[in-house]
Amino acid sequence: MNPATLTPTAEAAKTAARKLSLKENYALLTRDLGWEPSYQKPEDVFRHAQFEGIKIHDWEQWEDPFRLTMDAYWKYQGEKERKLYAILDAFQQNNAQFNVSDVRYVQALKLFINGVVGMEYASHRGFNIIGREFPGTAARIAAQMQAIDELRHAQTQTHALSHYSKYFAGMSEFPHQYDRTWYLSIPKSFFEDAVSSGPFEFVVGICFAFEYVLTNLVFMPWMSGAAYNGDMSTVSFGFSAQSDEARHMTLGIEVIKFLLEQDPANVPIVQGWIDKWFWRGYRLLSLVAAMMDYMLPKRVMSWAEAWEIYYEQNGGALFADLARYGIRPPRHADVTVKEKAHVSHQLWSTFYQFRHAAGFAVWLPSQDEQQWLSAKYPDTFDRYYRPRYAHWAALEAAGTPFANATLPQLCQVCQWPLLFTEPDDPTQICYREESYLGEKFHCCSDGCREIFAKEPQKYVHAHLPVHQIYQGSYFLPDVNPGAPGFNPLVEALRYMGITAGVDGGSFHGHVDAQNWERWTQRPASMHDPMQSAPQPTPQAATPPPPHTPPHTAPQTPPQRQPA
Repeated sequence: MNPATLTPTAEAAKTAARKLSLKENYALLTRDLGWEPSYQKPEDVFRHAQFEGIKIHDWEQWEDPFRLTMDAYWKYQGEKERKLYAILDAFQQNNAQFNVSDVRYVQALKLFINGVVGMEYASHRGFNIIGREFPGTAARIAAQMQAIDELRHAQTQTHALSHYSKYFAGMSEFPHQYDRTWYLSIPKSFFEDAVSSGPFEFVVGICFAFEYVLTNLVFMPWMSGAAYNGDMSTVSFGFSAQSDEARHMTLGIEVIKFLLEQDPANVPIVQGWIDKWFWRGYRLLSLVAAMMDYMLPKRVMSWAEAWEIYYEQNGGALFADLARYGIRPPRHADVTVKEKAHVSHQLWSTFYQFRHAAGFAVWLPSQDEQQWLSAKYPDTFDRYYRPRYAHWAALEAAGTPFANATLPQLCQVCQWPLLFTEPDDPTQICYREESYLGEKFHCCSDGCREIFAKEPQKYVHAHLPVHQIYQGSYFLPDVNPGAPGFNPLVEALRYMGITAGVDGGSFHGHVDAQNWERWTQRPASMHDPMQSAPQPTPQAATPPPPHTPPHTAPQTPPQRQPA
């Protein structure tokens, strides 16, 4: 064999054996694997890259600030998985679900697993879609990796919270409830709106307006609250996800800068999406406001304080930096500042009124909790909300607890009941109306009304649970509306997957409260030891359970799981 023919091979082998730098690895992954289609026109391959009006002149300028490659991704995530599941195993083997503050904290976990896990999976679907739609290779790679992240979050959250489902009611049907329950249509509609938009709107709305600007409110103060209440299982998956969220946030700001630097014509389009998705995300996070102020037995900060830190201060610095691109703070950001002292109280009041239709137990705040709320909200709580709770507490004491037997009007965009008040007058419900093709549609705020007005043809198709109940669509196939004693509310709850009086309802006498005291010999509520006592049923609104539920009486705790 001619030695001369060996030289190039040897040199090639030597070159191949050299370990590539991270920069070289990223370049090979995001540049060399791309190709130009030769037998189809690019606009036919990437059919959704043009209609939104975004102009991209050079996809080579897209950079993932982490320059994440597949081998590095699997290495980092695998290490995190090992640590996370070691903690989850230890949590379960030690029955640490009984070490949390009290069983009211578990009610917040029900809201989390029924709402957030479905959002994570919907986000996974969305990033998979845009991972196909972007013409740039690096952008497709980044979207695909985030899709994997979101799927992993849904899985780890399910694994962490599934242990609670062995002991407490209301958590076993979370995919079913996410698709059908009235208050879970809010997170569901949020992501369905995003996934059904174009690829550039999705990436601006989710990566930037939601992930970068708002999700710190979920993963920082809420997870700190979980730690303070002794739930190391939730804290572990939260912090595991937060390391991904930090990467998503960095990518989100790079996405914005990339779009704005590509063409000046992109600025007004991107600004419109920031306005829309900031407001939609803010309305969605009202759930977190109620969880922080009312559902954590031991609180770390109020919603108003969290909003000041994670939006007003951090967001103010962010938008000051983006001003050089022509981007201003989102429309109606001033309204969020006015509402921060009201929104959690208004939301919890709504859940209390409709507790018979909730998938988690609801209670009135105890006196010491009201003192905390008064200290955190000195200008609003005592004046507007304490009298309301005092009135409802008096009704409970008289054996006639209040419940709202009507079905609320829902906002056509965010799908919350019309529960929020005028920004400058907390005594008046904020009600806005829009017309389209001769029909009237209702919104909870100027922010939602403006979103509707820009795309009415999209939002007139919103799947509103209350409308579906009135139309007779929220009944299972075995229901006969003409049968004697037919109760549409009972059947609608059965369709939603909520077992009336078991999954949710009043905390007084709730099966979780009774089981907790029996199993732990500790009060079900650390703030109100009497709350596990049964409460008279509000006859006007609480429907009878549709069938004999499996957890209507205190249960024997499941056996400890083997190691």
